[in-house]
Amino acid sequence: MYSAPLDAASLDANPIDLVETVALSRDWPVDRPSAQEAALDVPGHWCEYGLFFAWSQDLESLHFTCAFDMRIPKDRWPDAYELLAHLNERMWLGHFALWHDDGIPMFRHTAMLRHGLNEETLEELMDLAVEECERFHPAFQFLIDGGMTARQAIDAAMLDTVGEA
Repeated sequence: MYSAPLDAASLDANPIDLVETVALSRDWPVDRPSAQEAALDVPGHWCEYGLFFAWSQDLESLHFTCAFDMRIPKDRWPDAYELLAHLNERMWLGHFALWHDDGIPMFRHTAMLRHGLNEETLEELMDLAVEECERFHPAFQFLIDGGMTARQAIDAAMLDTVGEA
């Protein structure tokens, strides 16, 4: 399905409205803390993720995060930061970070929208965030619950199964 882009002239229409439209079309709950922000709860295989979008008219940019439903204990933060470095080496778009106040790992990305945004591109960005979190969720679990080092956690999470069950 083609969706006309939100062009430079219509950016005053606020891309957060498009975020809300896409979320509602997927039956994802949406909260609008302000006209420039939207928060969504998105189901995943491993957990429910919290997507947060913030629009900056001045920068013509849409910043978004996808937070895991987990907290990394403070004593594991050094290993978590090492894990983040290993994960970020594998990223093409966005990066992983740790929300310092709460120890919550998250995917972050900012998209410049000077040339517009359409529904298809927004859906791809949303899917990218959730897919990257799903891909690396086991590494964080291995770090927290399995007591593994960052290197062990990433290696265990990236094991490809060979053959068929």
